[in-house]
Amino acid sequence: MSKKKFQKFGVIGGGAWGTAMAQTLASSGRDVTLWAFEQEVSDAINTRHENDVYLPGVKLHSSLRASSDFTALEGVDAVLAVAPAQHMRATLEKFAPHAADGLPVVLCSKGIEISSLKFMAEVLGDVLPGAIPAVLSGPSFAIDVAKGLPTAVTLAVEDRALGENLASAIAAPTFRPYLSTDVLGAEIGGAVKNVLAIACGMVLGKGLGRSAHAALIARGFAEMTRLGLALGARPETLTGMCGLGDLVLTCSSEQSRNMSAGMALGRGQSLIEIMASRSAVTEGVATAPALKRLAAKAGVEMPISEAVAAILDGSADVDTAIEVLLNRAHKVEV
Repeated sequence: MSKKKFQKFGVIGGGAWGTAMAQTLASSGRDVTLWAFEQEVSDAINTRHENDVYLPGVKLHSSLRASSDFTALEGVDAVLAVAPAQHMRATLEKFAPHAADGLPVVLCSKGIEISSLKFMAEVLGDVLPGAIPAVLSGPSFAIDVAKGLPTAVTLAVEDRALGENLASAIAAPTFRPYLSTDVLGAEIGGAVKNVLAIACGMVLGKGLGRSAHAALIARGFAEMTRLGLALGARPETLTGMCGLGDLVLTCSSEQSRNMSAGMALGRGQSLIEIMASRSAVTEGVATAPALKRLAAKAGVEMPISEAVAAILDGSADVDTAIEVLLNRAHKVEV
C-alpha cells in the first residue's frame, strides 16, 4: 500500500470545500468524481461545470464528474471525505458498502462529534475499520483554493511512505501539503480554531479593538496547545499549518463563517437569526459544546472556549462572558 500511486479520487461532499478540492485534483490531471448530496449540485457540475449553490463564480474543470450515487465512487484509489463533521458518521455509513478494504480516506472536515466527543478519524474507525485515515487541514479558504491561489496545508498520515505518495498526488503548483504523522494533532487544531474564531469575531463585533483581538488569538492558541498535549498530540503539530496557521486565518477574516458568526453575535444578532441566514455549515457552533465537554473530561482549562459554548447555549450573554474573562485571576503566562 505504501508504494501505491494515486490517480483516481473520490470526493464526498459537494459544498464549497469539497468542490474546491475536487477542482484542485482535476486541474492537476487526476481522475475525480465528486459525490454531492443534492442532485441539483451534481447536475450543475456535470452540465454547466459550476457549483452555483456553494461555490458560485468559479468555472470548474471540464473533466470533473459529479454524482449523487455512491456507486460512482467504487474503485477509487483514495477518497476525500468533506461531509460536515456532525453528518460525517451517517455519510460514511452510506458510503461503506462501496469502500474497498484498505482504502485511504482523507478527512477534510474540522470538528468533534457531539454525541460521542470523537474526532473524525475515530468516527471513520467506527464505520470503516479497514480504511486508512488521513487528515487534511490548514489555513485554506475554499474560494482561494478553487481559484488556484497559493495555499499551504498539513496532510497527516501515520504511514509516512503512504503520506508522501498521497501528498504528491494531492499537491498542485499552488497547493502545497506539508506532511505530518500526527493525525490527532491535525484534528485538534482544526476543531479548536473554529470555536476560537467565533470568540475573535465577537471581540471585533463588540468593537473591543485589535489589541484585544490579538490577545485572544494568543490565549486561544494556549488553550489549543493545552488540550493537544493532554490528548497526546505533538506540540510541533499545533505550531504548524493545521494549528497556528489555520487559527490565524480563521480568526482574522470575515470570509471565515465562524468569525463572521461571532461578529454578528457581538453586534447583537441572535444565533437563530444568524444560522437561518446561512446555507453553509458553521462548524464551530456545533463543535463548541462538544469541545467544552471534551476539555472537562480531559481536565483541561479552556476559558475562552467555555465562554463561547455558554453564549451559544444561551447560559451567558456576550457582555457577561467578556466580563468574566477579563476578571479572571492574574497568572504567569506560560
